[in-house]
Amino acid sequence: MSTVVPAPYAESRPLPPYRALFAVDAKDFTGLPAVQHGPVSQLIPELVDQALERAELHELRDSKRFPANTGDGVVFGFDPALLPFVLWPFLGVLDDILGAYNRQCVGPRIRLRASLHVGPLPDADRPGDGNGTPRNDTHRLLDSRPVKAILAAASEQVTHLAAVISQRVYEDVVLGAYTGLHPDRCVEVPATVEGKNFSQRAWLYVPSPSGNLVQAGVQPREESAAQAGAPAEPEQDPVTRPGTHYSGNTQHVGEGAAVMGSVGRDITYTGGSTSYHGTNQHWGGGDNVTGDKRVGEAGDRR
Repeated sequence: MSTVVPAPYAESRPLPPYRALFAVDAKDFTGLPAVQHGPVSQLIPELVDQALERAELHELRDSKRFPANTGDGVVFGFDPALLPFVLWPFLGVLDDILGAYNRQCVGPRIRLRASLHVGPLPDADRPGDGNGTPRNDTHRLLDSRPVKAILAAASEQVTHLAAVISQRVYEDVVLGAYTGLHPDRCVEVPATVEGKNFSQRAWLYVPSPSGNLVQAGVQPREESAAQAGAPAEPEQDPVTRPGTHYSGNTQHVGEGAAVMGSVGRDITYTGGSTSYHGTNQHWGGGDNVTGDKRVGEAGDRR
């Protein structure tokens, strides 16, 4: 056998190159009839490539590293220098393409969860490239409770994509102001996966929020873009003025999330069964996803 598995901490060795990672999978894929699995599995990468093309990320489309079709989605690595453009405008463009497809399709709607992460991964055109902790964490983020809950709670007519961004990407790219995605568009969540020993700080971004997500203060892309060039003290709607609380925002769902809370700061999603206690958060019974919208200066990490 020619493959040698290195012993950890036995010696120093070069760090693999940093690679950004993008992954998506489809909501309710396993619930589709078997005859639709193959076509949907083929359709998802086609929609992703259409979005890359329209977002003018031709370089990324043609230079994906260790791409893989996961059946209900795709995953691939790419140059981290392109992360700012994947966050904005690509995610919004992908949401638009999914919406256009869903409005005219006669088959099942394609609604996607997406995750973005970055870290050192082997990439030398050899078998096993792309495997490592960052790859594992990318898939754990994709399967985490918050992103599943938010997509389940949102309108299938309006919200076609929900993305979860790792803390590392958020700090380096979003807070670093290298991307057009404003921090106020992101909501902090504790990313956990049922049955897995995984818990990380992460950030949700929903390009087209709907229903209670809008009432809870998650801004649509158009409104966010307009506010990016607004004066420092813009006139604010009474519902979203700092210090104002929105009450009566209740949603009951069989499985998924109910959204409620203070629109100025906290957003709470209620679903299954988990308990979490954080510095500025308290979860009671139920599968709750709670976090603060990003506010303040770039260096102010709440």
